[in-house]
Amino acid sequence: MAEQALWTRARLGRCGPPLDLLTANFRRHVYAPHAHDEYTIGVCVGGSEVIDYRGGHIRTGPGTIVVLEPGEIHTGGPGTTTDGYAYRALYAEPSLLADGTLGGLPHFREPLLEDPELAMALRRAHTELSACPDPLEAESRLPWLLTALACRHSTARPVSDRIPGAATLALTVRDRLADELTAPPSLALLAADLGLSRYQLLRAFRTTMGVPPYAWLAQYRVTRARVLLETGLRPAEVAVLVGFADQAHLTRWFRRVLGVTPAAYRNSVQDR
Repeated sequence: MAEQALWTRARLGRCGPPLDLLTANFRRHVYAPHAHDEYTIGVCVGGSEVIDYRGGHIRTGPGTIVVLEPGEIHTGGPGTTTDGYAYRALYAEPSLLADGTLGGLPHFREPLLEDPELAMALRRAHTELSACPDPLEAESRLPWLLTALACRHSTARPVSDRIPGAATLALTVRDRLADELTAPPSLALLAADLGLSRYQLLRAFRTTMGVPPYAWLAQYRVTRARVLLETGLRPAEVAVLVGFADQAHLTRWFRRVLGVTPAAYRNSVQDR
């Protein structure tokens, strides 16, 4: 295992606050005692790490989640002399975990968590956002997962899932996203305009539409992209026109929705 640490900065919505993602693979590295202003949420993906925290020791293993609270001094190093350790971490501003909860900032009595479903979801989101830190996708996925983390494992109580007028609110958000597909507004801004928290907006949208906002917009962009590809435009041109970050971003979603690449679709249409 090579010594490697890669940082990616995602933004929570266009012009929104940053959130840092760390991909770490270490064999011998030992962290000096330090603390963060944010919650540190990590998922072990290989080996074992030993973390000194709150006067004790935490030993991670593949699939475990670690939550370190803001201001808490901790260290970190390999759990064995042979295997090293690898993890994916994100650094979340405290209000992100409080958006969908009641009772102040969430407190995690146990820093080491066993939750395979949530660990997999956090790891998948981390991997995909590190590769393409799309602002709307980051804002749709990360606050939702962090609220789930707080509701399942902290002392905080969840807010009510009932959102009056959820269907109407979701359709309003859908129409705004469709109208501004190349530069969609942040969910925080849309939520403020509607008198909601961001979590409430996400809940209303997912309940009504069946998918989070970024996934709905990506599918709508694919629909628009099909029309442009049929006119003979190249995938790289189409990606920009419908709001994807680049051709690779368009291709990823085009294949998810239609099962083929944009180039293959364009060639097949032209052949006919």
